[in-house]
Order: sequence, then C-alpha cells, then structure tokens
Amino acid sequence: MKKVTLAHGNGGAENQELISKVFYKAFENEILAKSEDAAIIDNGRLAFTTDSFTVSPIFFNGADIGKLSICGTCNDLAMMGAKPKYLTCSVIIEEGFEVDKLETIVNSMKIELEKNGAKVVSGDTKVVPKGSVDKIFINTTGIGEVQKEGISSNKVSTDDVIIVSRDIGAHGATIFASREGMDMNTDLQSDCASLWPQVEALINENINITALRDATRGGLSAVLNEWAVQSDICIEVNEEAVPVKDEVKGLCELLGFEAMSLANEGTFVLAVKKEDAKKAIEVLSSFENSSNASIIADVTKQYDKKVVLNSPWGTKRFLELPTGELLPRIC
Repeated sequence: MKKVTLAHGNGGAENQELISKVFYKAFENEILAKSEDAAIIDNGRLAFTTDSFTVSPIFFNGADIGKLSICGTCNDLAMMGAKPKYLTCSVIIEEGFEVDKLETIVNSMKIELEKNGAKVVSGDTKVVPKGSVDKIFINTTGIGEVQKEGISSNKVSTDDVIIVSRDIGAHGATIFASREGMDMNTDLQSDCASLWPQVEALINENINITALRDATRGGLSAVLNEWAVQSDICIEVNEEAVPVKDEVKGLCELLGFEAMSLANEGTFVLAVKKEDAKKAIEVLSSFENSSNASIIADVTKQYDKKVVLNSPWGTKRFLELPTGELLPRIC
C-alpha cells in the first residue's frame, strides 16, 4: 500500500487495510479497537460518532446530501442503542454554489433532525475556490443517549440469528443510475432513512438484541464479514431469504454488480437471540420502510471468521469482503 486509491474508500478489504495500518496504528485504544458504528463513552451513558459525506450527485431519487448526512450520523448512534440528541454540522462549500440548493439541503437536514428528536448545536462553514471540492462536502458529528446497553458486534454467538431490516442495494443502485444518466423507467430510489424509530420500537418491545449495524459502504457483505471476524463465528446466509428488489437485481445482472456489496443508507442488520427473532420481524414489519424484514442467516462454528452463502440449488460459497473500486462517492 504505497498510495491511497478510490478502492480504499469502498468499505471493503482495502478500506479496512487503510484504517488498520494507518489510523488504528496511530490512534490505538480499547474503545477504537471495538470497531463499532459509534464509540460508547462516559461509562456507557453516551454514544459518540462522526461521518463525512461527499456523495455525487448531491441530489438523487429519494434523498440528497443533506438528508444523507443526518441519517448517516443518527443511524450510527441508533446502531449502538442510543437516541440521537446533539449534532455538529461542518460544511465545505465550493465557490459559486447556488444558495437555493444550499437551502434545500439544509431543509432536508432539518426534517431528519426532527424525526430523530435531535438538534444541531454547533458547526463550521468554509468556502473554498472553485475546483477545490465537488460542490459541497458535509461532516456531521453526533452524541446520543444510550437506551439499551451491551449492543456490540463483538458479541454475536450461535445463540443468535441474523435479520436484515429491508431489501438491500437500493442506495448504491440509485446513485449509480443517477450518476450515469440511466433512465430505468422504474420507481427505484435510495433507501435513505432515519432508523432510530425502528430501533426504539425494538428496545421498547424488549427484543434481546446482540448487535446492530447499518449496511452502508460495502453493503451487507461487509457487515457480515466484519461480524464474523470480530466475534470469531461463521455466518451461514440463506441466499433466497435476502430481499432484493427486481430493479436492483436487473442493474446488478446488467453491470456485473453484487447486490450484497452495494451500499445502503436505510437498511440495517440485526443479530438477535433465536427466541426473539419472530417478534423482531413483527416489530420491524409494522414500519413501511422495513415491511419486508427477513431472517437471512444462522450463526454457526463451521468456518470461523467466514461468511458462507448457501444457494437455492444446494451449493455454497464464501461471501468475501468486497474489493476494488466499487461505486466511488456513494455517501
């Protein structure tokens, strides 16, 4: 690894290599080493996270960079069982950017903040010469109050089953189609959404949650592989059970993509105790954007630290971490 490439930002193998060999090496500490969506701090009372958003195009079917920035950070807090409370917002704006577009973006942020019951309490604005950035970059940092302790991707065991909250790959497919000007004559749109309402409902119903993770860069395959390594387990996926919209399947078949590696922005993965799986599906199914939640995998010890994909035809293969340059500027 001599130079940073676009592949180092894909959420897959190269991204993990960059993080572990450069940032984790320099910043090593036990909180960071847990590799969760958000850090649990203040004796377990608070969750803390940050994220930067550079999506291209900045407006796309179903959302824009503003909605994405709030959903992304609030969802990372929600994945640790924390209610989003306070955010910072920093923007880097290219000279010449239209103010009416900026107002649209900020209004999208306002709407998502209200859905999460959170507020922006601090921020920073920089304007740079034309060509220094691509239109606008946004960073949001968030603090949330932990409502359910002990959620961790380092604790998944054979007592758990794996659930996905909705169909996968819609965000990545939407961004690619929009970027390339592909008119698919469908209703395909990004799954971008705030996930705290679903998580709060699961907590209120006393679902025994082991781990949560929103499947952003690297998609479902990245999440499952990270969990397999972190918890020293094998995850056996029933390929038929993974929900994928026909439009996403079509795009993947046309262009050679793998739906399980496509980014999501409103889809999360759950590890819950087997006895609570059915109840968890019932809770999720009561929400419009998780009405097709599905149990997709069992946790075993067949191949430690590996994810196995079981096909409808009785064959199996390892589902590896995505590699190479997938879809740059996806979030």
